[in-house]
Amino acid sequence: MLNRVRSAVAHLVSSGGAPPPRPKSPDLPNAPSPQTAAPPEAPRSPPATAGSGSAAPAKTVEARASFSRPTFLQLSPGGLRRAVDHAGRAVQSPPDTGRRLPWSTGYAEVINAGKSRHNEDQACCEVVYVEGRRSVSGAPREPSQGQGLCFYYWGLFDGHAGGGAAEMAARLLHRHIREQLKDLVEILQDPSPPPLCLPSTPGAPGSSDSSHLVGPQSCWSSQKEVTHESLVVGAIENAFQFMDEQMARERRGHQVEGGCCALVVVYLLGKVYVANAGDSRAIIVRNGEIIPMSREFTPETERQRLQLLFPRRIQPKELGQRMLYRDQNMTGWAYKKIELEDLRFPLVCGEGKKARVMATIGVTRGLGDHNLKVCSSTLPIKPFLSCFPEVRVYDLTQYEHCPDDVLVLGTDGLWDVTSDCEVAATVDRVLSAYEPNDPSRYKALAQALVLGARGTPRDRGWRLPNNKLGSGDDISVFVIPLGGPGSYS
Repeated sequence: MLNRVRSAVAHLVSSGGAPPPRPKSPDLPNAPSPQTAAPPEAPRSPPATAGSGSAAPAKTVEARASFSRPTFLQLSPGGLRRAVDHAGRAVQSPPDTGRRLPWSTGYAEVINAGKSRHNEDQACCEVVYVEGRRSVSGAPREPSQGQGLCFYYWGLFDGHAGGGAAEMAARLLHRHIREQLKDLVEILQDPSPPPLCLPSTPGAPGSSDSSHLVGPQSCWSSQKEVTHESLVVGAIENAFQFMDEQMARERRGHQVEGGCCALVVVYLLGKVYVANAGDSRAIIVRNGEIIPMSREFTPETERQRLQLLFPRRIQPKELGQRMLYRDQNMTGWAYKKIELEDLRFPLVCGEGKKARVMATIGVTRGLGDHNLKVCSSTLPIKPFLSCFPEVRVYDLTQYEHCPDDVLVLGTDGLWDVTSDCEVAATVDRVLSAYEPNDPSRYKALAQALVLGARGTPRDRGWRLPNNKLGSGDDISVFVIPLGGPGSYS
């Protein structure tokens, strides 16, 4: 059985994996983001090294393995040294003297308690302008024919086995999303249903003839009508896959080590799109109500996709015994007599937070991990992982939001020790202490959430007020007010 599994995986890898071949994404430059419709409050530039605090050249940004933090933090050399201090674990936030993040977003982070040498979380906050690639008819676009779109973007990237993948995703994923949206600029601004086909190349013979553009209703039933919202969701999903493919192409030459979970928020045309691949989490706290905007993807939550699950790896001496198990179709547990074929390496080992895919990795979706092998073997684990996110949509126009309504994004360092209800209680406690029009309230809330999860240093490590262990992981938090750009920018 093990040989058959290895043969199947080898065939999968040699044929390029399960997904069909795709055209390469256009090369994405390492230059700063293009000009935005409104001046971006938080431009991202190549990160600084811990030693000097100076910006690294763009051409060597991927080849470097040094420590870096989000540019919007504006850390001085001394600030960078404090950011790597595992003993002090000082909370880092953008300075009050700098330009505020879009929508007066709050952000705070803290390094781990010694789990890894550097903070492997990364963050990005951008305002991105998208210029259409072509008109729907295929004719060359005139400046007066239409305008581009502007979207707001927030991203948290929780790295593992190194920070290279998280850093690369923080710099480039929003550019992949922009690239995927270029074909949709005019379509999204047109209330009519999207066309079934787009012309292949602007200016090509026959491309200006729009007679072949067919709406989806003409050949599909009304139940399969394509919405503008679903096009944006598809663009985000494709961007994740193109980002993962770029990591695979560049992992050797640019030291893109490890992998990362990715939690991304895109605000476009009145709707908030939350895309999650990994074990980070997003919730909306609206008038005291908690609205989940993501779910974690771990071996435990995706065990039905990953097939058979035993509580632990089976030992040869246990042949013939009856052990607890459940397969992909079960929600409960049962006892099964252990047969010889059950000695193969199980796809999922362990339970809860200790569950691992093939005893190696604790998340089932994310970016990167192209070099990761199964523990004590040469078997690649990437074919069992997915780079596709789950995307949930929240329509801001359907509700009237007050200044206390927020979207909270956090890496697992927050959620490992903090429940949704505890986060909602902190939101109420902190924001009620500030005037509604005070833009610094959201940064204060992000800092309070990070401090609450980190705890305080005691004789036996970092402890919470109830004396339970605080989070020893990297912790990163965004607090996004839901009033939108008109109210809070």
